[in-house]
Amino acid sequence: MIPFLFAAVAAAASPQPAAAAASPLALTTTMLAETRVPAADGSVTMKLAAPNHVGPGDRVVVQLAYRNRGTAPIAGLVLANPVPNGLAYRGPRGAGAAPEVSVDGRTFGPLSTLRVPAVAGGTRPATADDVTHVRWRLNSPVTAGTGGELAFQAIVR
Repeated sequence: MIPFLFAAVAAAASPQPAAAAASPLALTTTMLAETRVPAADGSVTMKLAAPNHVGPGDRVVVQLAYRNRGTAPIAGLVLANPVPNGLAYRGPRGAGAAPEVSVDGRTFGPLSTLRVPAVAGGTRPATADDVTHVRWRLNSPVTAGTGGELAFQAIVR
């Protein structure tokens, strides 16, 4: 285990303001470690908790919580989160539409449609290890006083 690595990764995941400081949209990024919890019957369940230490290969969940603190609905909301340095994207977490991903922070889409430069020249298909940003488009307006959570799975590099 690498102590304190998680704190550095968590600091890198702090969301940027969606708009000016007076924005009614509140965003919070949280990282949780995925741990196995054995049950008395021999089965194993996965539990998410704030970790003290994480190391290479440990599984984490990056969770983006959003809330409309305003008095009017927010429509057409697009929420993007960078994949923190030290983590490798592994896929969406939870129900709902899969997020769009990016390998450069500018072009988003399904992972299967993205390409990256190849070592020998040209390009190659992008893999989950190449993902640098994750983005969700909310189809429904976020009404005043409501919010939700979006998440993706990652591993510590």
